Amino acid sequence: MTTSNLQFLAQPPRFLFFTGKGGVGKTSIACATAIALAEAGQRVLLVSTDPASNVGQVFGLQIGNRITAVMAVPRLSALEIDPQAAAQAYRDRIVGPVRGVLPEGVVKGIEEQLSGACTTEIAAFDEFTALLVDSALTADYDHIIFDTAPTGHTIRLLQLPGAWTGFLDEGRGDASCLGPLAGLEKQRSQYKAAVDALADPLRTRLVLVARAQVSTLREAARTHEELAGIGLSRQYLIINGVLPGSEAAGDALAAAICQREAAAIAALPQGLSALPCDQLALKPFNLVGLDALRQLLSPLSLISAAPSARENAPIALQAPDLTTLVDGIAADGHGLVMLMGKGGVGKTTLAAAVAVELARRGLAVELSTSDPAANLVETLAETMTEAQQGALPNLTVSRIDPHAETERYRQHVLDTKGAQLDATGRALLEEDLRSPCTEEIAVFQAFSRIIRAAGKKFVVMDTAPTGHTLLLLDATGAYHREVARQMGSSGHYLTPMMQLQDPLQTKVLVVTLAETTPVLEAASLQADLRRAGIEPWAWVINNSVAAAQPHSPLLRQRARNELAEIDVVKTHHATRYAVVPLLKSEPVGIERLLELAGHSTERN
Repeated sequence: MTTSNLQFLAQPPRFLFFTGKGGVGKTSIACATAIALAEAGQRVLLVSTDPASNVGQVFGLQIGNRITAVMAVPRLSALEIDPQAAAQAYRDRIVGPVRGVLPEGVVKGIEEQLSGACTTEIAAFDEFTALLVDSALTADYDHIIFDTAPTGHTIRLLQLPGAWTGFLDEGRGDASCLGPLAGLEKQRSQYKAAVDALADPLRTRLVLVARAQVSTLREAARTHEELAGIGLSRQYLIINGVLPGSEAAGDALAAAICQREAAAIAALPQGLSALPCDQLALKPFNLVGLDALRQLLSPLSLISAAPSARENAPIALQAPDLTTLVDGIAADGHGLVMLMGKGGVGKTTLAAAVAVELARRGLAVELSTSDPAANLVETLAETMTEAQQGALPNLTVSRIDPHAETERYRQHVLDTKGAQLDATGRALLEEDLRSPCTEEIAVFQAFSRIIRAAGKKFVVMDTAPTGHTLLLLDATGAYHREVARQMGSSGHYLTPMMQLQDPLQTKVLVVTLAETTPVLEAASLQADLRRAGIEPWAWVINNSVAAAQPHSPLLRQRARNELAEIDVVKTHHATRYAVVPLLKSEPVGIERLLELAGHSTERN
């Protein structure tokens, strides 16, 4: 494996952390790095805390929550920390002592409060803290590689000097991310040692993994700033999956992708441009198995200049398009349509495409987004301009400013809950209100004001709250249950949560990509929504290479790889679904958005 020219592997320290959003390839890169170091004579432990971990599948063996030797690679061992199991054990430690002591409703509220991403993240950190400090468990390893690093939010919480337990026991905590900290039973000194190790560039290297896309690079920049802000400033950047320029010949789609990726890399967000950066080429094969991983960090394997008859054959994909889903949505005449999914899967663009297609049919539509990405706002702005000029006069576009809404919500909490707190308590509350949960709640409250309009027209909403936030809002109880209590059995009322749970009023579309990790993350989101009483109406598989029928040999191989993931969605996850092709042009404006809905066959 040729790795000498990779900056992130130059004189590697003992700890390497790979972090990035789902689907960017951080697990594959972590595995490939572990193999490279082991085959260079180092003793390596690979640790995964990714809830969608496929490390065991990659190596073809069962790993689980125990250190397991990878027999095919001498000097390499692996450990998979199951974050869900860790979170459950974490919840049991907190809830167990009060079960049977406190009222059942209170216990249920505590369980739901501890159901979200903050708890899972902190519980996973609780598990691998021991690996960051000197211990007999890791003494035999030269390098420990972590797939999925803790976020800056988690580390910042663990840095707090305050006495969280006392703060919570006195009932002064709010219900966002303070709850998970009640379970921190290990010694503070061990957490401090772990955080110190993370901040020491001689011991730890943080590697941000992204794709050559504006949205993922922007998110990587946010992660960089968040981690640098708490002292973890020595970072590296990997831009993964870059389509080689040689693929552009004879394929308009491949040429357009190369051009877009080059533009995204040339315009790296401020902060990322100063980091040591490596680019890894897109590979035509699935990154499963040792042979594939050994090629990941090497130059792109040569693709046969004379493709076989099978490679030249049409890609057999028969799947419903987005217009088919809109047929079912439009039949109701009005209602709420929510697009949910992880970052980078194209929710905003698809929300705009659904809204434009509904409006094209003469239906009244409001498209609402809270996505702060400037390029997407420009997309919607152009759509709105066209609509106002008469192209779609029944389409309106509104935008919720997440920052303004969050600040309004934060100030409201400080003015109410924080009014009676002392200086220490108020400082802790302010720290809690800086959590990611706060923005989700604030945006949801702003969305709730728009939801009422869905009784008379279509409201298409982008950047929806996660299932965890919905549970949190319902669990903390004030609005939904207070309305129910006041109205009693004879009253008629409709809360935002009830509207989201009613399939006759709300249709939730889960958006994903035809890749392993995004599909697993979408399935996890669906499970969270179901726990909140919300049943997704359909799945949308976005940016499908297979649906675009490319000519590039590399893209054609990747298209065939997509078919298995599309089949998994079809047979295991979705009651109905649609596949949206990857377009050669950015979907900006009404005409291109309608192309996403299947109104043009010119895709490559």
